[in-house]
Amino acid sequence: MANYQIDCKPFQTLSLQEFYDIMVLRQEVFIIEQNCPYLDVDGKDQAAHHLMIRDEEGLLIAYTRLLPKGISYESYSSIGRVVTAQSVRGSGIGKFLMQQSIQWIKQLYPEDQIKISAQCYLLRFYQSFGFQPMGEQYLEDDIPHIAMIRTDESR
Repeated sequence: MANYQIDCKPFQTLSLQEFYDIMVLRQEVFIIEQNCPYLDVDGKDQAAHHLMIRDEEGLLIAYTRLLPKGISYESYSSIGRVVTAQSVRGSGIGKFLMQQSIQWIKQLYPEDQIKISAQCYLLRFYQSFGFQPMGEQYLEDDIPHIAMIRTDESR
C-alpha cells in the first residue's frame, strides 16, 4: 500500500478542517455520485469515532464512521458511512479501509459484535471480511441494502 496517513478520532477532537473534509467526501459520493438526496447529518456523528485515511498530499481518500452499540443498533457496534474517493477506487483502498475499520472497532468496543447496513451490490465484498447477511433486503434511501453481522467467530 502507498504511504497513507491513518487517523481515528472521536468527534470532539476533530478539527474543523477534518470535519469539513469528511462531509465533502460523504456528500460527493453518497449524495452527488449516487444521486441520492438524503440528510447525511443524522445526529450520530457526535457519538462516533471517525476513521480517516489520507494520501501523501493529505487528501482524504477513505473514511468510515465507527459507532458504539446503542446508537445505530441496540446490541451491536457498527461501521457506517463507508466511503472511498472515486479517484482511488480499484486500488485496494476499500479493502484496506475495512481492515482498518474492523481493527479499530474491535479495539474501541472489544466485547461487541459488529452490524452494518450494506448496499446489496457490495454483499460479497463485506462477506470477505466475515460479515454474514441477516434478514431480508430493504430499501434505504431508494438503494437496496441488507443487514450484515460479523461475530467474533468471523476472525
